[in-house]
Amino acid sequence: MRRQGRSARLLAFTASCATLLLALCGCQTAGAPDITGSLGETTETSHAADPRREVESCRDRFRANPNDADAALQYGQALRAAGQRSQAVAVLEQATIAHPNNKALLAGYGRALADNGNFQQAFDVLGNAHSPDDPDWRILSAQGTVLDQLGRHDEARQYYASAMRIKPDEPSVLSNLGLSYILSKDLPKAEETLRRANESADADLRVRQNLALVVGLQGRLAEAESIVKADRPAEEAAANVAYLRRLLARKENATAQVDKIPVAAVGHPD
Repeated sequence: MRRQGRSARLLAFTASCATLLLALCGCQTAGAPDITGSLGETTETSHAADPRREVESCRDRFRANPNDADAALQYGQALRAAGQRSQAVAVLEQATIAHPNNKALLAGYGRALADNGNFQQAFDVLGNAHSPDDPDWRILSAQGTVLDQLGRHDEARQYYASAMRIKPDEPSVLSNLGLSYILSKDLPKAEETLRRANESADADLRVRQNLALVVGLQGRLAEAESIVKADRPAEEAAANVAYLRRLLARKENATAQVDKIPVAAVGHPD
């Protein structure tokens, strides 16, 4: 019975951590630089006011000409933006079979696989979406995010470094790097990196959100809230703060659960 109780608590802890890491690591929708995480859907700006309508429009164009690579890519992107991840994978997989040398399709397919949790396959596909003699910093950054998902943080940072050799101090890549440090629990280094990203005039709103997240993870909630709501309309600022608090509460809940488990039980094969 004691073993069963420890196993149940460990399972609950693992689930809580998985929820937090998914919030941290979800790839962004197509058309924007890949960022391993942000505060969440409430602050994202969709490419369409109504994602479902965009899906319908792109689906009609795709069905009218299923061999059109651009139509397939736009349909897959619309499905991703609408959260229909497995459907996006299916559409883009078939498109890449029909157009195996189309780099844009391969990149979209790789990102869709990552969205869907197929991380190793995503990494392999993204590797075929560019070549060593013509590397794409966006795809290098996306490959880094996938490696972070696989827990291969040192390798991921090599990809971010390669991306920044092409695009120095790119804030989206720095944001990915900062979140990579979060995942390996190096919060001071994560904050340093995200502050550097946030200083760029080209920094996306999500960079600021990620900075607020790492500040909050270090227990400085008031500072985190001031970062995430600065210069935002009141309603959006309130939504940002509320989501930040929910994310941090998940982290605290996960920590509290693991603290209840005897050290010897963590990772125990039973």
